[in-house]
Amino acid sequence: VNIQRKLVHELVKIRVRPYYLYQCDLVEGAGHLRTSVSKGIEIIEGLRGHTSGYAVPTYVIDAPGGGGKIPVQPNYVLSQAPGRVVLRNFEGFITTYEEPLDYDPQAIESQDAKIERRPEPGQEGIYGLLEGRRLFIEPEGFEDIHARGGAEHRLRSDELAKKWKPLGVGAVDGDQSAVPAELPETVESKR
Repeated sequence: VNIQRKLVHELVKIRVRPYYLYQCDLVEGAGHLRTSVSKGIEIIEGLRGHTSGYAVPTYVIDAPGGGGKIPVQPNYVLSQAPGRVVLRNFEGFITTYEEPLDYDPQAIESQDAKIERRPEPGQEGIYGLLEGRRLFIEPEGFEDIHARGGAEHRLRSDELAKKWKPLGVGAVDGDQSAVPAELPETVESKR
């Protein structure tokens, strides 16, 4: 942490912003440049609150398989409930933050509607979920992985719904098809 703090201070002195603390992708020949993710988070913890925010880089992990740079930060939000957030600072001080009671999320909608949207098909991500435009995000190939070799899962098949009826449920006007003629023998009844 001390070496990294000195490095970012020296960079800022020569007017270079330390933009990323970069955890490189898993490529051959770069192993000696890598450290553990926990060490990266420790470095960020050691910088935040102990130096200028301008000198604190964003810690990113270059995700394998073309996943891009993913920012990783220490966990400062410990819990959340309606109207209140529990936070931890860089020193370990834990506090609650009361959210405003009079906040009206619809108050900005008239102004927001005036902004022309830039089309970004397939790029909405979490924002699209929060805006209610989507219910979920599936990674590519998710359906194939969960299709269990192309066969429909037995619990989702229509055939199961026709075959299975709960005991004594579904009999209408004397139709006893849902009620077995006799109950199966149990281990105890055989003794």
